[in-house]
Amino acid sequence: MDISIIIPLFNEEESLPELSDWIARVAAENNYTYEVIMVDDGSSDGSWEVVRHISARNPNFKGIKFQRNYGKSAALNEGFKAASGDIIITMDADMQDSPDEIPGLRKMMLEEGYDIVSGWKKKRYDNTLTKNIPSKIFNAAARWSSGIHLHDFNCGLKAYRKKVVKCIEVYGEMHRYIPVIAKWSGFRKIGEKVVEHRARKYGTTKFGWERFVNGFLDLATISFVSRFGKRPMHFFGLWGTVCFLIGFVMSIYLVVSKIVSADFAITNKPSFYMALTLTVIGMQLFLAGFVAELVARNAPERNVYLIEEKQGLV
Repeated sequence: MDISIIIPLFNEEESLPELSDWIARVAAENNYTYEVIMVDDGSSDGSWEVVRHISARNPNFKGIKFQRNYGKSAALNEGFKAASGDIIITMDADMQDSPDEIPGLRKMMLEEGYDIVSGWKKKRYDNTLTKNIPSKIFNAAARWSSGIHLHDFNCGLKAYRKKVVKCIEVYGEMHRYIPVIAKWSGFRKIGEKVVEHRARKYGTTKFGWERFVNGFLDLATISFVSRFGKRPMHFFGLWGTVCFLIGFVMSIYLVVSKIVSADFAITNKPSFYMALTLTVIGMQLFLAGFVAELVARNAPERNVYLIEEKQGLV
């Protein structure tokens, strides 16, 4: 199968008929063998009935319905599990992503050998204050943290090789960081394509200010887990050692000062409380590191590694 198109949706009954016709037209014009997997993330309107009607009319369109709202990451993860195409395309259901971009994304994947091609909505039709400016700040932080030079991490229009989506797990709010997760899984050829951003035709946005706060927290999480997920003691032990040694040296200084001068009042010095605090923090970090190591060593995936190729082995 040439392509699988995954569309997470939440209360988008108005846009789905027009979007499905558009995708079918693009696929027919390019002679693609394809499937479209629509993942209903617990919609409260008639979206699922529309999906069922579309699927009955065109068997290339398939659907997954969540019992309740789990979020976009969960919808994408289930779509990735079900996808069987050689190239996986993700796009939003609100028609702000144009299906006409699909051939260009697929062409870049096949001709230039990318693992991922991410869309860049260079010209946007969103509110400047509430979406565009925060998005620029967020993308700058993500570029700095991950080393991946993309302009629009949060663009829903992306293309992946099948192997990429079968090797990663997306959960929480990590859909923004699929390129980061893929990079840490060994897929380093990540490209970018300028795509059309269309003004919203139906409904209203389902995301608010909290997504930017959650986005930065998720960025910190994925950065930490990717670096220290299998060796947490390297992080906690390092900073525990630093804190403990500083506290220990300060304590030695205070004790020596008291021996040299009997009038030296240890407990009246701020350095006494700093030394005590740093020593305790150092010990707590060590204990956290030991506990994290126990958890990591007993995790079922502790020795699961992604292997690209084998030679002479079954």
